Amino acid sequence: MSIHPTAVISPRAEIGAGVSVGPYAVIEDAVVIGDGCEIASHVVIKQFTTLGRGNRVFEHAVLGGTPQDVKFKDEKSRLVIGDDNLIREGVTLHRASGEGEATIIGSRNFLMIGVHIAHNCLIGDDNIFANEVALAGHITVEDHVFLSNNVGCHQFVRMGRYAMVGGKSKIVQDVLPFFITDGNPPRVRGLNSVGLRRAGFSTETRRSLKQAYQILFRSQLALEDALGEMARLDDVNVQHLIGFIRDSHRGFSRARRSERTIIDDESPAV
Repeated sequence: MSIHPTAVISPRAEIGAGVSVGPYAVIEDAVVIGDGCEIASHVVIKQFTTLGRGNRVFEHAVLGGTPQDVKFKDEKSRLVIGDDNLIREGVTLHRASGEGEATIIGSRNFLMIGVHIAHNCLIGDDNIFANEVALAGHITVEDHVFLSNNVGCHQFVRMGRYAMVGGKSKIVQDVLPFFITDGNPPRVRGLNSVGLRRAGFSTETRRSLKQAYQILFRSQLALEDALGEMARLDDVNVQHLIGFIRDSHRGFSRARRSERTIIDDESPAV
């Protein structure tokens, strides 16, 4: 363990083996830091925050800050972070709003400079958020999602696995898995072919997902009819896409060649 003499660490914090803490870092009460974490200078880790093993936290990040939620009444809530995350300079991750609730960040995520993840978010594994990505409260992000720089996301939206979102997009509805979403207003632009190929998806699976895209966005079928046609493809990833759509409460943008139709259960708040 390597602790710089200027670091301020509560005696009620739990620090694992092989942890390094840099100059002027602050670690408050009720913090748990797993083995092998690297905490750089001027990092602040606030109460009720738990880090797993092997996380690297860069300068001036603030983990576990109180939520920016007018309903928050200083109740006990948590921020829980998994293993092997890379958390770069100036990242802010807030604990949850609501007694006993938690903001959860999975493992092996890469959060670039200035990323903000608000209260009650649920972030999966192996995601990449580029500089200044901002997630409002209660957002769910599955696995292997790539958010380009300055993407801003409305509360309660969901982002499906292996999705890619273009830079500076304003996300107010769900982001479908496996596809590229881009623009303002954002639209689905096509299959995330490069990402799926790099991730080892088979040619057959990529072909099925491309067929699903054609049915959903180019066939001009009603949504239920399109989902029925997609189910015939008999691919587990297409089934995940269908399930994601059926579980949507905020809806998604269904762009066609000559028009943009919103498939939504309720109009999004902006």
